[in-house]
Amino acid sequence: MALTTAAANRLLEHEPWARSRLAGYAGRSFSVRVGPVTAAFRIDARGYLQREPLSGTTPDLLLTLSPFNVPAMLADPRRWNEYVTEEGDLELAGVLKDLAQTLPWFVERGLGRSLGPIVGQRIADAGRAALALPEYAAARVAANVGNYARDEVQVLAHPADMRALADDTARLAARIDTLDARVTSLAERLPAPRG
Repeated sequence: MALTTAAANRLLEHEPWARSRLAGYAGRSFSVRVGPVTAAFRIDARGYLQREPLSGTTPDLLLTLSPFNVPAMLADPRRWNEYVTEEGDLELAGVLKDLAQTLPWFVERGLGRSLGPIVGQRIADAGRAALALPEYAAARVAANVGNYARDEVQVLAHPADMRALADDTARLAARIDTLDARVTSLAERLPAPRG
């Protein structure tokens, strides 16, 4: 995790506006839990991240993310609310969320400084595509399995057949209600049985 802290601080080094936002939360701590791995950080007065030892103290904010969602989250940080669970200081969570939204831009600028703007952009694009690949592949496999089960094996109903069944069921329910009302009306007209 020291590598993560160093990489984050290297990106922040070139973004004074981001450090300024973080510096407003100096002294606050947050932890990031990804599956069984947890890393804790403290924000220093200059807006950089410092590794915080995992101890019995509760951080100001706990961010939890499934390891299966890490690539998709890195590929598209705008989906933060879909992937990240926040517990604690929601104001700090909002700042971290805002900074996460700009993470691809930070990376592109860093690659552009190191490799040149064109190569940096191409590598950043390729990285985003690679990170999005597992989610795309899972969606395609699920769609193909569903299509196979519906069309080839005919274990699943086609959506049009399901809509027709729902419409027929609604019509049948309405007819049963009408029949029930007629039976009740006829029963009320019958004379009471003599006992």
